[in-house]
Amino acid sequence: MLQTHQKAGLMSTGDTKTVIFTDLDGTLLDYRDYSCDRVAPLLSRLNRAGVIVAFCSSKTRAEQEVYRRKLGIDTPFIVENGGAIFIERGYFPFAYKYHRQDGSYRVIELALPYREVRRRLDKVRQKNNLSFKGFSDMGTTQVASLTGLDLASARLARQREYDETLELTGSEQEVKSILGKIEEAVLKWTLGTRLYSVMAGSDKGKATRILMALFRQKLGSIKTIGIGDSSNDVPMLAEVEAPVLVQKPGGYWENIEIPNLYRVEGVGPEGWVKAVAGLTGL
Repeated sequence: MLQTHQKAGLMSTGDTKTVIFTDLDGTLLDYRDYSCDRVAPLLSRLNRAGVIVAFCSSKTRAEQEVYRRKLGIDTPFIVENGGAIFIERGYFPFAYKYHRQDGSYRVIELALPYREVRRRLDKVRQKNNLSFKGFSDMGTTQVASLTGLDLASARLARQREYDETLELTGSEQEVKSILGKIEEAVLKWTLGTRLYSVMAGSDKGKATRILMALFRQKLGSIKTIGIGDSSNDVPMLAEVEAPVLVQKPGGYWENIEIPNLYRVEGVGPEGWVKAVAGLTGL
């Protein structure tokens, strides 16, 4: 539970703005149907109060754009476990380093491209005679069945630019062995709400640090909250002042240890609303 003394001072006041970095799947979004309806009213209040909400998710750029439109959010966002930061042109009124322009976005790329991740994974699979599958090995229908996404959303989930999502099956020892082989290929892995993600060169923490520095340059003094539900959120949660962990289905918390971690009661968006309302007073 959030303690009263821990809540104080995180509301946007005067010259200090609050910035919330949030995971999506199983956190801001419902675990079962990926709905954002539960959080929408509070997000409207946050927007009116000047609180900034920045997505930091394993989801692709295409997937996150859907929720940005639904929720009326125009802030920069972190895709594919820290693979890149997408920033609307003109959002930051000063010069900063970015790697490419894509439509209306300026993109800060932090991880190796998807094709290189896939090349290394294919090499691991062939060299060790393994049979694991990633999203690029599956059709849209199979991804939908595996994740619970509808077909349109599964199609967006396959539009990966930086990391690969893997289904790993077998015994605990067999999965551990596969992950070891992946690490030998100079790849990083992390476990999300449902599946494993594999990338090279970045994580949510690195992307969060860079975006926090840009927010400080624009806003001056900021206070930061981070909200997640899984081990892949640890790098992000470790960077913020107020790290929050929501419960997973079944009412338990991921086994995570971070200084000052707030374990809030409530699964996914229920916990998200309780934590954010308590920390901001909205």
